[in-house]
Parts: sequence; structure tokens; C-alpha cells
Amino acid sequence: MEVLKDSSIETIVKKESKLKERLKNIGPGALIAAGFIGPGTITTCTKSGASSGYTLLWAMLFSTIATIIFQEMAARLGIITQKGLGENIREKISSKTLKTIAVGIVIVAIFLGNIAYETGNLVGGSMGLSTLIPQVPNTIWAPLLGVVAFALLWSGNYKKIEKILIGLVLVMSVTFFTTAIVSKPDLGAIIKGMFVPSAGANDWLTIVGLIGTTVVPYNLFLHASSVSERWTKKEDLKNARIDTIISIGLGGLISMAVIISASASFHGTGVAVDSGAVMAQQLEPLLGSWAKWFFGIGLFAAGFTSAITAPLSAAFATTGALGYEKDMKSMKFKIVWMIVLGVGIVLSALGMSESPTELILVAQAANAIILPIIAIFLIYVLNHKDLGEYKNKLWNNVLGLCILCVTLAISYRSLLSFAETVKGLFM
Repeated sequence: MEVLKDSSIETIVKKESKLKERLKNIGPGALIAAGFIGPGTITTCTKSGASSGYTLLWAMLFSTIATIIFQEMAARLGIITQKGLGENIREKISSKTLKTIAVGIVIVAIFLGNIAYETGNLVGGSMGLSTLIPQVPNTIWAPLLGVVAFALLWSGNYKKIEKILIGLVLVMSVTFFTTAIVSKPDLGAIIKGMFVPSAGANDWLTIVGLIGTTVVPYNLFLHASSVSERWTKKEDLKNARIDTIISIGLGGLISMAVIISASASFHGTGVAVDSGAVMAQQLEPLLGSWAKWFFGIGLFAAGFTSAITAPLSAAFATTGALGYEKDMKSMKFKIVWMIVLGVGIVLSALGMSESPTELILVAQAANAIILPIIAIFLIYVLNHKDLGEYKNKLWNNVLGLCILCVTLAISYRSLLSFAETVKGLFM
């Protein structure tokens, strides 16, 4: 019996050590998850739950699976080649003409996507502050946040602040998860919403927004570069995959929790979800009068964190594609992030929409429309012979192309709605 007891204890200790080891390997994937759980995710998921209840949960499930598949490709590429996605696109296309076209398309796509994303980040962060101090309008808060982000990026003293803000975002995310449970949702309706796809005539822009806020194109560049710094051996690929699945899986669950809590609070009530103060109401079942403050600080943290990382990601992607040295102190690197941030500041200051939530939704939809372009290049470089046994298997290509086709079909269905919404911002 004593031998059995000792054996059982030894087994438990081994399992605990394995768990600790796996938790230690959580890194780049967590950054990607924290990156897409920004103001765009909170806003888009809240709008989805408020307008459509649980019926669009399938789009969030699809987005989460798609993100895991594409981010795994990016991580594998970064570890095996020890280079970013931009460098691989540049190196693995032999034809000079095709290379020039590919690099040009990538740069334009990343610029457009990140400018839209950055505008949404600044507006989202400003919504958080406007929730706490409503006397100051978003058109003041947003550019002010942009100026502060500029100063921090220029100085390089943003990493500690960023860690604190990411912590606040994660706390807010857990709160949404808890609120979703407390709201006692209809489990049958949730399961149906996850596995039985349906969409109304007015849902397509929201669906594209859910995809765009989760499968973020610039995160593919960021992930490939970050894993190459974290892991240098091919044997580390397993750790990277575990990191990706756990981190992004949890991020997807949190996003679904926002949809569920919003559905419980707003669906069928006729309440217009057009401000941070209104969105904060979904946390009242758990936090009561503290909901406004908690949500406002969390949304500000989500927006400001993303407002720092988005310009940096654009700079990494662009300098890599152009073959420049990825030195954060170089002027070429700084010029890229300054353009992205600068245009985001200007657009957020213009106040192009009466509803900031509408502007954020359009920004996420723009990301989804750009996604297929970047995904095509990702799949292409992952099929290059230089990767040897680590290049895409048949099932990788099939899944990737299926996701690509579905995204293209959804983007096409929402294109007219997207164009009408953009038109409305300027009219």
C-alpha cells in the first residue's frame, strides 16, 4: 500500500510539473489573444449580442478556429525559418516582378488595415474615458490618447505600462466571462447559435466585424516575429502550438462571453448600444454601480494597449517586406509607425460618425476584407520547399483554403452593406 501511495504522489507531482512547464511556455500566443481582445472585440461582440442575441455565436466560433489555424502557420513559419512573415514573402518569391507586386500588396493591405484598426483603437479607448468623464467628447479624448501613445513609442518607455494595461484587459475579460455565467443564459439557444449558422439581412457587416476583430491580419506578422525571438529550436514547435491553442481558445471563449452577456442585457430591449456607458450596463448584474467605472477603465486599457501595438506591428511587417533591418530605433522603422498612428489620430479627431461604435465596427470589417490577401501569401510561403517536413500538409492547405473561401463569401455578402456604412460616415 505504501508503494502505491508513493507512486500516486509521484504521478501527481509529475503532472503538476508538466502543467507548470506548459504555463511557462504561454507567451506569444497570449500576446496575440490580448491583442485581439481590444475595444473592437468588446464593441463588435456587444453589438452582436444586442442586435442578434445568440444567433451569431457561430461566427465567433468560426473566427476562433480560423485564428488558431492561421496563427499556428505563422508560428511554425517563424520558428523554422527564424524570420518574420514579411521577410519570408520577400525571400520565397523568386520572380522580381511578382515579388514587387506581392510586397506592394502586403504593404498597402497592412497600411490600410492598421490605419482602420488604429482609428478604432483610439476611438475605443476614448469611449472608455468618455464613460468615466462624459463632459469631454470622443473627438478630444481620441487624438489626446494618440499623442500620448506617440510620446511613449518615441521614448521606448511603454513596455511596463503596456503590461499593466494588458493585465487590466484580462481582468475585464474574466469579468465578462463571470457575468455571462451569472446572467443564467439559455444553454440550448447558445448551443444552437454556435453550431447552426444563421444570419439576417442586417447581420452581415456584424459577422464580418466579428471575423475582422479576431483573425487580425497584422497579428500573423507579429506572431511569426515574436516566436522567432522566444523559441529557436525546431523541437519548440510543440510548445508554440500549445501556446497558440490555449491562448487563442481562451480569447475566443471570452469573446463569446461578451456576446452572451450583451444578449442577456440588451437583446429585445430596443436599447441603442452606441456608447461606453450603455455597454457598461451588461456588467451591472455582477458589479452593480461599479460597472461603469470597471468597464470604462478596461475599455480605455484595451484601446490604449492596441493603439501602441498596432503601429509597431505595421512597422515590423513593412520593414520586413521591404528588406529593411527591424531596428525599432531606426528612422525607417519609426516613419512607418508614425504614419499609421498619425493618420489614426487625424481620423479619430474628425468624428466621422455620430456613433463611435459604428466607426469601430467598420474598422473591424475592413480588417476582414483585407484578411484573404494576407492569408493567401501565408499559405503560399508555408508550401515552399525550403521548409522541408515542416511545410504545410494537405490538411493545412485544405482548412486554410476553406476558411479563405468562407471569409471571401461573407465579405462579398457584406460588401454593399460595408460601402453604405462607409458612405454614411462621410454624409
